[in-house]
Parts: sequence; structure tokens; C-alpha cells
Amino acid sequence: MEYISICFLPLHVHTIEPFYNWQHLYEASKDANSPFFGREYSEFEFTNKIYNFLIHPQWDDFGSSTLYIKILFIDYDENYAIIEFIGEWNDLINNDIMLLKRNVIDDLIYLGINKFILIGENILNYHFSDDSYYEEWFDENNDGWIVLLNFRTHVLDEIKKSGLDYYFIYGGNFDDFDWRKFSPGQVFGNVSKEISKRLL
Repeated sequence: MEYISICFLPLHVHTIEPFYNWQHLYEASKDANSPFFGREYSEFEFTNKIYNFLIHPQWDDFGSSTLYIKILFIDYDENYAIIEFIGEWNDLINNDIMLLKRNVIDDLIYLGINKFILIGENILNYHFSDDSYYEEWFDENNDGWIVLLNFRTHVLDEIKKSGLDYYFIYGGNFDDFDWRKFSPGQVFGNVSKEISKRLL
């Protein structure tokens, strides 16, 4: 049976920009270690799409046709990255986790990043295939972690149903975290404190 994905995107999706208030602190396109080093962006030319919907040109294409990201901040001393997402996370058709792992995460792990804060409020749907790349990512993290911040309830439900909740930290304060009012260091500090509390 052919699989058909339906992604209900808001009509104004082209106006949704990645968070830009930290650009004076970090830009992936100016970080020689970033997978997106040297990328140039247009404010006016819209080329990337999720299905038939154009999205804002500031989002980064990592190989998926339905999921885009923005690395908002990397701290190579504290070993963490904050990454924002938009679109449909579809492992079933696009193998998005393989593309994300091979084209982005592997580079960051090589540079010592082992704590990942994934911001998912603009992820509209999730479709599961298998857990091999999630397991690989988890195993390579050493003493690190992967936090899901502000993921939609139905997306988290699909992640739980798929048995992937073992690999992530989410729920509680992480489901409704007002991260935009903090600096990257404060976001990392608050997330780290919450994780420490859960381990007690």
C-alpha cells in the first residue's frame, strides 16, 4: 500500500523565521566548524519548500525535502548545541533522521558536542521508520543528552508510540519552555538544572 503523508502547514509558513535574536552571539554560516559554514541567505528569494509551501529562506536545508533546521547556537567549551526545526519529521519516506545524523549531528559529535537542545514547536508531524540512527546518536553521546523542547503533544505521542522516548528527555517544563527570553547560556543552564533534578 502506498504511503501518503498529509502535512497541515499554516498558510503563513513562509513568514516563520528561525529565531534571530542570538545572531550577534553566533551564526552557523560564520562558524568554520559548522556544517553550514559559508552559506549565503536571501531575504527575498524563496526557494525551499515543504510540499507545496514555500518557507523562509533563512532555514537551512540538510537534505530532507520536508524538514529544515537552524543551528541557533553552539558552545564548544560547554559542548552543547541549540537547534530549531520546521516542517515534517518524516523517517518513513525521507529517512530524515539518517540525513540529520549524517549531515549535521556527526560533524557536531566529532567536535565534542554531546548535549543537544532540539526546539520542535514548528514540527507539524512525525513519522517513524526504525530506531537505528536514534540509537547510534544516543550511544555516541557519551555523558550527554538530547532534549526535546516545546514539541507538540501529538508529535511527542508519535515519538512515544514508536518507542523512541528512551533516547530523549522531554515532558514537564520542557513542553512549554519560554526559551526566547533567555540567552543561550541561560537556556542551557535551565535545561541542565532540570535534567539534574530528574536524576536525583
